[in-house]
Amino acid sequence: MSELPTFITRLFPYRARFAPTVFGRMHYVDEGEGRPVLLLHGNPTWSFLYREVMAGLAGGPYRVVAPDLIGLGLSDKPRELSAHTLRRHGESLLELVQGLELKDVVLVVQDWGGPIGAWMAARAGGRVTGLVVMNTALLKPERFRTTAFHRFSRMPVVSDVAFRLFNFPLPVLGRTQGDPSSISGDVARAYAWPLRKVVDRAAPLALARMVPNGPEHPTVAELTEGDAWARSFQGPVELVWGVKDPILGRALRRHREVFPRARVTETPAGHFLQEEVPEEIVAAIRRVADAR
Repeated sequence: MSELPTFITRLFPYRARFAPTVFGRMHYVDEGEGRPVLLLHGNPTWSFLYREVMAGLAGGPYRVVAPDLIGLGLSDKPRELSAHTLRRHGESLLELVQGLELKDVVLVVQDWGGPIGAWMAARAGGRVTGLVVMNTALLKPERFRTTAFHRFSRMPVVSDVAFRLFNFPLPVLGRTQGDPSSISGDVARAYAWPLRKVVDRAAPLALARMVPNGPEHPTVAELTEGDAWARSFQGPVELVWGVKDPILGRALRRHREVFPRARVTETPAGHFLQEEVPEEIVAAIRRVADAR
């Protein structure tokens, strides 16, 4: 791994740690002592997304662990699209959780971190005891209505050119935000930096295509397992949502139905709400961690 440039380390002053997994070497941040809080990002971001949340939890009774999904951030980057499956991502995450001996975990998820985290939790033997859910599709789809973004990702040739050569969707992340300036300047550069090499850009396209467009899609089986875990989960849950998210803003309704007792915080943020309302996320994590 190349040494991080100064413009990133100024914003993300955390020690890089690495763990071997079945899917490749996984980068993660591991800070503090106390109850584990596992922060899971999605596509096409990395643990950098949670830097303000980690800062807000610093000094508290928490062991904050923020991994990078394989293919993203500072983790290994398999070059074959077919290497990326929900199961492989879930297995590598489970291996990290077991290797770090994380128990009584507050699981915090957004985007692909939701279904991957739920699949992992279903196989983690009760290690997850608290849950904070943000702008994700944790559940098996009711109907297979993909977004324009996900339909574009399946267009032959054009999508490969956009994702591989032009590092799509990194240049337009700000358009998914309530405040587009929340992902700009050095912050936008920090998201693009781990994928600066064309050969390393398989994961964003693969993860986009992992969103099921029909009942026969291979991801549906793993989504069904995660859905069952979520519906049976008995621990404290909070939902924190960016309602201006053009991708998953409307997904809040289904999550309210599945978690009827969850406290819900609606915010004017967009998809990557960690950049806009980290204080709301920190507050939700603290409440879930304090609920016994």
